[in-house]
Amino acid sequence: MKVSSIALTGVVSVFTVNQLMVLLHAFSLQSQGYILPSGTIKKSQMKMNQFHRTYMSVSPMEETESSSSSSNNRMKMSREHMQRTNQENKMSSSNKDNTSAINNSISEAEIHRTGRSRHEIENELASGRILEDGPVIDFGSIKDTSSKAERALAQAREDYLAAVHSKGKHAVKLGFAGDGNSRLMGINDEVVVEVGREVGAFVKDETMVQSCAAYLRSRATKGMFQEIPDAPMVSQEEMKSMDVSALERLLQEAYEESGIVTEAFAKTFYLGTQLLPTPAQRAIWAIYVWCRRTDEIVDAPRKPEDVDMLTDLSAWEIRLENLFRYGMVEDVLDLPLLDCKIKYPNLPIEPFVDMVRGMLMDIPDLGQDRYETFEELHLYCYRVAGTVGLMSMPVFGCATGYTEEEAKEPALSLGVAFQLTNILRDVGEDAVKRGRVYLPREDMENFGVTEEQIFAQRLDDNYIAMMKFQIERARMYYDRALRGVPMLSPESRLPVQSSLDCYGKILDKIEENGYDSLTKRAYVSKWEKLATIPFSWYRTLDISKVFPLPGDR
Repeated sequence: MKVSSIALTGVVSVFTVNQLMVLLHAFSLQSQGYILPSGTIKKSQMKMNQFHRTYMSVSPMEETESSSSSSNNRMKMSREHMQRTNQENKMSSSNKDNTSAINNSISEAEIHRTGRSRHEIENELASGRILEDGPVIDFGSIKDTSSKAERALAQAREDYLAAVHSKGKHAVKLGFAGDGNSRLMGINDEVVVEVGREVGAFVKDETMVQSCAAYLRSRATKGMFQEIPDAPMVSQEEMKSMDVSALERLLQEAYEESGIVTEAFAKTFYLGTQLLPTPAQRAIWAIYVWCRRTDEIVDAPRKPEDVDMLTDLSAWEIRLENLFRYGMVEDVLDLPLLDCKIKYPNLPIEPFVDMVRGMLMDIPDLGQDRYETFEELHLYCYRVAGTVGLMSMPVFGCATGYTEEEAKEPALSLGVAFQLTNILRDVGEDAVKRGRVYLPREDMENFGVTEEQIFAQRLDDNYIAMMKFQIERARMYYDRALRGVPMLSPESRLPVQSSLDCYGKILDKIEENGYDSLTKRAYVSKWEKLATIPFSWYRTLDISKVFPLPGDR
């Protein structure tokens, strides 16, 4: 059986603050290279078992029931409900007519707003590579260059480069207008509000940013970057005359700024990074901020005075290419990503480019805000979330005996699990605020759920049954992702495990809310996240496979 968040909270509540601190201290010792005595672990497990027997209200039958059996039963019940719904729809022509009338009440523009043709979608889906003969598909570096979206982006790129050629790069306006001051690309009013101030305002001299980039390039492995075209070479004498301490301080400030942005927008993700060694922690912040800025370029509302979104996105992709090819930067928040590339030479550009393709899928009239099948949604999940796992793998590193290729499927599974969780949590919000419905239409039809119902935020038995089915699907991807934790380097296992555990609790919260993700938002408190860490730590230990926590298998 799966331990609900209420039950887990019951277990946590019996720990005193001192006991939690002991567990956290034990983690700290292990992360620093100390070996914990086996007796200590055994005693801790005996105490955990005692807490389980004393405080967990679980029947003997529930204790012996396997998680996989429980999951299969729930999936079976969901499918039975789906079959009953289909039979009822076939038997009741009046219901069919009513559904047709409801659907007709929604404008064609609202129902069919995808800018991607069936041919374009099928071309990309057919190019995916199935991993391990399982439910995970690798869509790496796949794009239909003949598609409407790709052609529009290519045209924006051509227009931007022509403008740069005729006017000069600094004369071409990009980004959000802000309060009259020039803002960094991908930084808008929403970001400023979340952070509490302008981002990157600590930079007083832009030439220092370029000097810092030159300093970082000088530390790169020979051949990592090509020479920057038409750029004056920095001599060894000039490099020696640089104030290296000042450049290091600037880089440190840029990393700290990235951490602030990460914490403002992704609190669970940020909590996981706190468990990483400092170099890896900062590298993950750099990657996240690039992803955040990419998302803001596409999703943030634009004012009349703002630059066209496709122009920004095409310029952003060019910046990415220049950073990976030449080590070039445009602003201070590019410095951490450049440093990350230098420290982790295996960091590939492909998942970054693939994420831009994911952003294209969210653009009205060019992308896709309706998904016919789960396979279509899987492609979207890969591009906007699975790619983050691929970006992070070189930073996390692999354990001895494993390769990044072997860890790829679990990494992509985790990305899909996280994105499905986001989608299930935000069904009502996405529909009302953004006009988007990510739930596969095929699933909605099978369970008798309509778009009109979602926009009206009307909860019923059909919606609840569909949500149960979707949650079990998401948990299947979490299970596949779990296999990858032991494949990671030891210092990276706890951050990934804790992020997995904390994010997975959102699904528990949806269940606690009666499966109402139309009018309620599933939320995991900071205390609940912190209380999860000792259990996540225990799950990373080999002994947890012999003596698993209650509810684990």
